[in-house]
Amino acid sequence: MTTDNPFFAASDLPYQLPPFDRIETGHYLPAFERGMAEQRAEVEAIATLPEPPTFENTLVALERSGRVLQRVSAAFFNVTSSDTSPDLQQIESQVVPLLSAHGDAIMLDRRLFARIEQLYAERDTLALDGEAAWLLERYHTEFVRAGARLSEAEHVRLRELNAELAALATEFGNNVRDEMKASAVVVQDAEDLAGLSADAVAAAEVAARDRGLADGYALNLILPTAQPALAALHNRTVRERLHTASVGRGSSGGEHDTTASVLRIVRLRAERARLLGFEHHAAYNIADNTARSVGAVQEMLAKLAPAAVANARIEAEDLQEAIGEAFPLEPWDWAYYTEQIRRDRYAIDETELRPWFELERVLRDGVFFAAGRLYGIRFEERPDLPAYHPDARVFEVFDRDGGPLGLFIGDFFTRPSKRGGAWANALVPQSRLFGTAPVVVNNLNVNRAPAGEPTLLTLDEVRTLFHEFGHALHTLFSQVHFPKFAGTRVPRDFVEYPSQVNEVWMLWPEVLANYATHHRTGEPLPQEIVDRLQAAEQFNKGFATTEYLAATLLDLAWHTLTVEEAAAVTDVLAFEAAALERAGVAVPFVPPRYRTAYFAHIFSGAAYSAGYYSYIWSEVLDADTVDWLTEQGGLRRELGDTFRDGLLAKGGSADSMEVYRAFRGRDPLIEPLLKRRGLISVP
Repeated sequence: MTTDNPFFAASDLPYQLPPFDRIETGHYLPAFERGMAEQRAEVEAIATLPEPPTFENTLVALERSGRVLQRVSAAFFNVTSSDTSPDLQQIESQVVPLLSAHGDAIMLDRRLFARIEQLYAERDTLALDGEAAWLLERYHTEFVRAGARLSEAEHVRLRELNAELAALATEFGNNVRDEMKASAVVVQDAEDLAGLSADAVAAAEVAARDRGLADGYALNLILPTAQPALAALHNRTVRERLHTASVGRGSSGGEHDTTASVLRIVRLRAERARLLGFEHHAAYNIADNTARSVGAVQEMLAKLAPAAVANARIEAEDLQEAIGEAFPLEPWDWAYYTEQIRRDRYAIDETELRPWFELERVLRDGVFFAAGRLYGIRFEERPDLPAYHPDARVFEVFDRDGGPLGLFIGDFFTRPSKRGGAWANALVPQSRLFGTAPVVVNNLNVNRAPAGEPTLLTLDEVRTLFHEFGHALHTLFSQVHFPKFAGTRVPRDFVEYPSQVNEVWMLWPEVLANYATHHRTGEPLPQEIVDRLQAAEQFNKGFATTEYLAATLLDLAWHTLTVEEAAAVTDVLAFEAAALERAGVAVPFVPPRYRTAYFAHIFSGAAYSAGYYSYIWSEVLDADTVDWLTEQGGLRRELGDTFRDGLLAKGGSADSMEVYRAFRGRDPLIEPLLKRRGLISVP
């Protein structure tokens, strides 16, 4: 399967969409091998050029290298996240260490770095435009951070560390996915699911059949600790089983236990950080984000955590009052009694809102509608174009002038072969260098309704749909020359900002009125319910903020360990408990959004390690921007054009905070975030 391998040439499909109808499992490994070999040859040619380095013969040449590798990597890692198999997992375990070694071979090439360093020293004489100057800045920074200046002996150890960490991350991710599948809670009697809506019960029945069970019902787990069904299940024993299954993932000593991997990852990351000249992994990672220092992150979190915990404890008192003296509040009770109070206080039952949130209406008349009104774009489904799974739907996106913009692929349903959570990734990055337009995927994990029935979303799933589409817009609107800067290729603590801004349209009156109609009667969501939803926006914020901050502080606790401190940790659960207590967020009835053993954001890859704080760091920018949008009238084309052209289109082609200041006219203010989170009284 080498001569006809679809990855060996650019796709002939529109927008260079990977030809998934022709891609077979056997194509991936040969394409990786050829892609790495080709790029090694291309880099060798750059490094050994007899001519002095120039921007074109060194940096532009690097940007042009590795086209086959880019194509196969984008398609393969999308599929291993969205629709994996034992064969794909085996290939992944082979390929990830090879890719790590391949990256090291480039980043630790002294000849190549010498050319980049010479250009960097001469940068003031090169007359580069803004994006080109930033490309030189980023390449130089990334090579230095990768260890280009280390000794040969240090290079050897660094390669060993990177290879083992890559393999461990893959192992961790696979174990989390397999454990999540294995930990589904199965009940035999439909009465045990009392409280769930009829379609949720039907979905649980479908899930049981998907697991090969002849009868019964299965409650599949989602990646975060809090499981949606806890808000509705009347049966407290089933709630406890569901919660216990969720928090016990990966740490019970079973087949998919991840604790040994966690300890090894933490130790290796600490050693690598020291080798690269940093006190610990957090210092290394955050130095290249917009926060710049661990201290800056800790200072912000210190402003939020005490008030968030205080608010959560007040909320807990309300819940205990609702429970009475029958039993003390436990974590599996929180969502259930929160919904009771929400109903009593605001006359809102989130489970009863689902008939107004039918997936297709939310997508077309909510998400797409808002994007059309704000940015002038439109969407046309393309069933003729192949996707990687029957559930994945391809849409062509047309720009404000009517011309082609890119492709959007929506893959919304959960399945055993898909990892948990929700995410976006680019199959084809936009680039003027290559003349490519973007192809972007959104993945969610919504339970599929039985055949012939509509898929109804929870309020949180609606929010997730809008959020992930914010990432898609960031990718679609990219207008950069170099692929390194395309779309969401920005600092980790900036990447969530545009997607969080897009959430504002979910409850925007004009948008909500367009999509929130009852799937059977067609009646709009009553205005009185809309008003109550708006009034309840700060309800349960203590819990939501505390569970998030607990995960954030846990991430920092693991990654601010020095080499010696990491070596001394032998018990993952004991460390976790002590870290939460020390940070002041050890609230028994508010577990972290992710516990260590299934914290895939930080252990199944490096992107969010010491970076889970990014969501709330980005929310400072988001809340400040939403204030601006609201003050200026909201869903207006001129505002959309300003946000698109002034920020989204820039991708990572300039310093992100400079881009923000140019767009907003000043530094961001934290007060809008404090107000949104109900923390305005924090000093």
